[in-house]
Amino acid sequence: MTIDTIEHIEANAQIETWFGVGGRADRFLRPRTVEDVVEAVRSGERVRVLGDGANLLVADDGVDGLVISLDALSNVTWPDAAQPGQTVEVIAEAGMNLPRLLLEAVRRGLQGLEGLGGIPASVGGATIMNAGGAFGTFGDQVAWIEGIGPAGNTIRIDRNDIPFSYRTSGLNSLVITRVAIALTVVEPKRRLALRERLKEVMAYKKSTQPLAARSAGCIFRNPEVNGERVSAGAIIDEVGCKGLRRGSARVSDHHANFIVTEPGCTATDIMRLIDEVRATVQRERGIELHEEVVIWRRRDHA
Repeated sequence: MTIDTIEHIEANAQIETWFGVGGRADRFLRPRTVEDVVEAVRSGERVRVLGDGANLLVADDGVDGLVISLDALSNVTWPDAAQPGQTVEVIAEAGMNLPRLLLEAVRRGLQGLEGLGGIPASVGGATIMNAGGAFGTFGDQVAWIEGIGPAGNTIRIDRNDIPFSYRTSGLNSLVITRVAIALTVVEPKRRLALRERLKEVMAYKKSTQPLAARSAGCIFRNPEVNGERVSAGAIIDEVGCKGLRRGSARVSDHHANFIVTEPGCTATDIMRLIDEVRATVQRERGIELHEEVVIWRRRDHA
């Protein structure tokens, strides 16, 4: 099978990210079915999966291979009526928007995702990177996943066999297609408290992060120092990088682990700024920072 046998492929398509910068995909596919995904994987082409684009930076010259967006695969199966205190499974396709799923879960009185309020992601992307923050991680609620392996075979993995840890799942070799999320049914009288908890989480996010700016969430993972995970943003601030600018990219004044863009910004501006911040922290504190944001480069097959 060759890439040319797959339908619905667009050539030289812009890759939409929250940064609003970066290049195009040589080939872009928005599959209508899981079978389309299997066909793409079996084609033998290099496949990259685009989630919500909220944690992604694409190089200015774009990427080779085939970029797949799963946003059309967004069905959700909600559980039938259940008793308060019971754990139920919500089964979501990988392209489902996590914030929308979260809001609907809270509306239905299902507890477990509200701590992820304000985190932009698709369900598949949240699974791959174990998205999370101060109030929990997505992997905490995963019951099982289904995905397409490198040979085009369907794989199902239970939660106990997924090596979730800080911002990683160990599932990068798969194209996630479905995720079962374990949530708890709350009593009707506690639904208001559940909604209020979500509001509290959202208010915290708004007060600590530049949610209105064009950015891609945290740039660096929080490093481990002397066996403890510490705030990358605090370290970047302490070494004097808050407000640092390269071209039209700037370290946020609101949160130093965010880079925000201004008109005319390029992916190269952002990459230069990332390199400079990392070098400054290494020089001043002897701490090596690793990116949390995913960077796609042409002919980068790592």
